[in-house]
Amino acid sequence: METSKRRKATLGLLAVTLAWGLTFIWMKQAMNAIQPEIEAYGRTPVVAALVGGRFLIAFIALFVISKEARTALQNPQLWKGGAILGGILLVGFITQMIGLDSITPSTSAFLTSLYVVFTALITTKLTGQRVTRTMILGVALATFGAGFIEGPPHLSWGLGEILTVICAFFFALHILFTQKITQEMDPIGVTSTSFLIVSLGSLLVMIASARTSTVDALAVVHSEGVVLPLLCLGLIGSLFALLLLNLLQRHLHPVQAAIIYALEPVWATIFALKLGMTTWTGWIAVGGGALLIGNLMVELQESPHILDVEEE
Repeated sequence: METSKRRKATLGLLAVTLAWGLTFIWMKQAMNAIQPEIEAYGRTPVVAALVGGRFLIAFIALFVISKEARTALQNPQLWKGGAILGGILLVGFITQMIGLDSITPSTSAFLTSLYVVFTALITTKLTGQRVTRTMILGVALATFGAGFIEGPPHLSWGLGEILTVICAFFFALHILFTQKITQEMDPIGVTSTSFLIVSLGSLLVMIASARTSTVDALAVVHSEGVVLPLLCLGLIGSLFALLLLNLLQRHLHPVQAAIIYALEPVWATIFALKLGMTTWTGWIAVGGGALLIGNLMVELQESPHILDVEEE
């Protein structure tokens, strides 16, 4: 692969992690604003309403601005690819948010960061792309850094922990399937169909889990303090970040992409510090430093070694 494409992809995915770091702030603002609704309607339908609203906003915006997004709705292959990516995203987001209800943010960050490990393991097992020694060390540093940036996690292995590990596994699957599908199909078209699949899937989850009428749960997205964060989540966290991801990730090794994505908690912590939502500790330097070193090790490794598939 040309060095310029790889460099462009790396910078683009760094922008994706910055956007995802901001989503932490917006999601926290939205969730704090709807605590009474969560108690009234249940966490799962409310979470599903937020996820569905977020991706519906992203779909509508992409549909308006992109001809490829509109024509994709008439292409069965793009619906198939979108169903795979959208279904994986839906499970990942729902399990992560439900799991976060019963575990600490640091524990959630650590367990979610296991998607870096899962990506390396699945890549080695299924795709034939062997992971180099430098990548293995990069994976270890990225996992440690993402998990410990808010302090050592406290594991008790309840439902919250199990759901978050499931979330990490599905995020790893999303990285690998994105790699395959966006190399075979139009990235913009498959982004469009995947957004719509997540929205429709969220509606089904909401209907199946609602304690009261679905209309009550849907009304959550109009609650005070929710509309602006939800717009930001849809337009920046989903439309901008996932569209860029689908366009650029295919130019990198999936494990390298996973290690870059692990920088998300660094941005989230920086933004949280700026907004007074967290306080500085030495763990921020330790975790952030480990993430940075892990990324630099993989990035500075010569590109042929990263991208070539070693023969048996």
